[in-house]
Amino acid sequence: MNKTNQLRLDPLTGRWVAVSTDRAKRPAAFLPRNPAADSPEGSQSCPFCPGNEEATPPALETYGPSGAWLIRVLPNLYPAFDGDAPFVVTHLGPVFTEAPASGIHEVLVLSPDHSAGWGSIPEDHAGLVMAAIRDRIDEHAATPGLRYSQAIVNHGKEAGASLEHPHAQLLGLPFVPRELADEQAGFARFAGGCLLCTAIGAEERVGYRVVNATEHAVIMCPFWSGAPFEMLIVPRAHGAHLHNASPGDVAGVGRAVREAVGRLESVLGEVGYNLVFHSAPYRVSGTFHWHVHVIPKLTTRAGFELGTGVLINIISPEMAAEELRSSEYGKS
Repeated sequence: MNKTNQLRLDPLTGRWVAVSTDRAKRPAAFLPRNPAADSPEGSQSCPFCPGNEEATPPALETYGPSGAWLIRVLPNLYPAFDGDAPFVVTHLGPVFTEAPASGIHEVLVLSPDHSAGWGSIPEDHAGLVMAAIRDRIDEHAATPGLRYSQAIVNHGKEAGASLEHPHAQLLGLPFVPRELADEQAGFARFAGGCLLCTAIGAEERVGYRVVNATEHAVIMCPFWSGAPFEMLIVPRAHGAHLHNASPGDVAGVGRAVREAVGRLESVLGEVGYNLVFHSAPYRVSGTFHWHVHVIPKLTTRAGFELGTGVLINIISPEMAAEELRSSEYGKS
């Protein structure tokens, strides 16, 4: 078995750990945002900028008008998950369990503009980004051996981005990660129907933590926020799978992500953040409601959080929602 990419089971938590030594070869020269970096001269060496397409593998998909592109989907040059080896678990000893880290790892370039993150692209472009994510997850779901797709955006060095040009990552996995399994268990335990449908109704009734609500999605700082200015974006239409959502709901969530990031940047300036898209495993039919987590990187998880798994949030979600609602976003 190729030892470059492996999955190893942590027997203490039940979580799989991906060991991918090729990821250490990624470019580490992240450039903080500044006017020089945003200029054409500052982005000449960026592999995701127009004109540098030869620096990346051929695109799997492009979105945009003929002769140009607005979004490109590329194979990741340094994949954490790669190949089609069957997910066969091997026990090497009493506490040594491994499996091939097979799967798909792709990069979705959000825009040809080197400085245009999700919060600054036009509304229709934001909807197109979500449509591209939906299309790729739909493609993953049809791939034998895969069970789940994880879409993420790491914005800023502190959030884990190794390249400045705004991009998303899409990973098709041969197993269901523990974080997603824990969410599935939360939905299963909830006795009042759908947990997030109920949360939308309850939050809209009290209003304290709703940042904005549209025809297609609700942006809120959840009651259980574990990080300052954390937000949750929930489509109004109940559905377990992002890749089966209607075009209107997909576009509406894309616009809601744009607004959430825009309000965050209006209040806090240029900050790092993670976007995490959670959808049910492909062939799961139990209760689930796909959604998006917006997690700003404003504090560091210290010893207590790492040792206990209990997060300490220094800003209440009620206060965060009030500041985000009152931001200058959209007022100009």
